[in-house]
Amino acid sequence: MRRSNHRFSGTVGSLLLVAGMVITGQAAAAEDPISAGKKLAFDRKKGNCLACHHIEGGTLMGNIAPPLVAMKHRFPDKAKLREQIWDATKNNPRSIMPPFGKHRILSEKEIDLVTEFIYSL
Repeated sequence: MRRSNHRFSGTVGSLLLVAGMVITGQAAAAEDPISAGKKLAFDRKKGNCLACHHIEGGTLMGNIAPPLVAMKHRFPDKAKLREQIWDATKNNPRSIMPPFGKHRILSEKEIDLVTEFIYSL
């Protein structure tokens, strides 16, 4: 009898662990793209956009690049903004902006998220 109770407890524990992992994964997936992109853009080890750009809500912002404001007006085509983030040297070979996609600084998904955030500014 004890042996079956032990198995039952182990099974229940495993099910609870799996359910917790599913719920946690769903919560992470539920984060909206703009918030996730902002985290990446402000992360000093990832996007690090604040090193050069002034972005509302950031701290220790740089001033060697244009402030990121009115981005829908500046980039009516979101795909052009994404291209700029992926490799700014394509349009301006003298750009000091890191080519985040070309040099694999950010993944394609991360570039999509940063694009969503920057486009929302």
